[in-house]
Amino acid sequence: MWPLLFLSILSLATILERMVFWTSVTLKEKELVNRVLEAARYDWRVAHEIARQASKQPVGRFLYAPLRLQNPDPEVFKLALEAAADNELTSMRRGEKVLEAVIALAPLLGLLGTVLGLIKSLGSITLGDIGTDASREVTTGIGEALITTATGLIIAIFTAAFYRMFQGFLFSQIKMFRKCGNELELLYRQYWPYAPKTSPTPPEPTPDTPAETPPYPSYREPNPQDSAINGASPTQSPPDAQTQLPEDQEPPSNIGPSTTIQ
Repeated sequence: MWPLLFLSILSLATILERMVFWTSVTLKEKELVNRVLEAARYDWRVAHEIARQASKQPVGRFLYAPLRLQNPDPEVFKLALEAAADNELTSMRRGEKVLEAVIALAPLLGLLGTVLGLIKSLGSITLGDIGTDASREVTTGIGEALITTATGLIIAIFTAAFYRMFQGFLFSQIKMFRKCGNELELLYRQYWPYAPKTSPTPPEPTPDTPAETPPYPSYREPNPQDSAINGASPTQSPPDAQTQLPEDQEPPSNIGPSTTIQ
């Protein structure tokens, strides 16, 4: 009976936890979905804010996953919806394995207790005890042994009823996610051709990640020291600004003083 008592406590704790969870999930779910879809028809920023404020709810996190992206491609929008749905449905299945284990083990443990009780009761009787008080004690022992089977069946039936109810809640959530996800994706595909196409902005520089060098050279003022290093005068004019002499004229000689012709 102790294993059956442990299974009954485990089943009851899991059922209470799931009841609280599903009550909070289904309380204002449809109202939230309608608000987000209605806002998405007119202003996606308002829909984004509504979904962000409802991120504590599974359907709120599901709708907020694609809305938090910055002008995503429709295919990326759809992938975000699918990934969010998988994560949320996985969390909704929590506790299923525990209930399945209780449903499977409780009848078997009850039957095992009955078999062990029958072995104990029938093993203590002999042929000479038939029709005496000892035989009546055996009959009482057999009745007590059958109690474990009945207890195991009651625990399994009780757990199975809530398990099927939780499965119904899960299937309704799958339908809800599919319906509102398809409607939101359809609205976004209608909005996408008119959405402003913005190029991704580079991240701001931080002490750990310095700013990236632009792909084009930046302009700076000429430095006289650079000209001196290269062997040119800082006041030297560019080649095309110097006076050009004809090819057949030689430059005047600067050797000796100038003379005056009499």
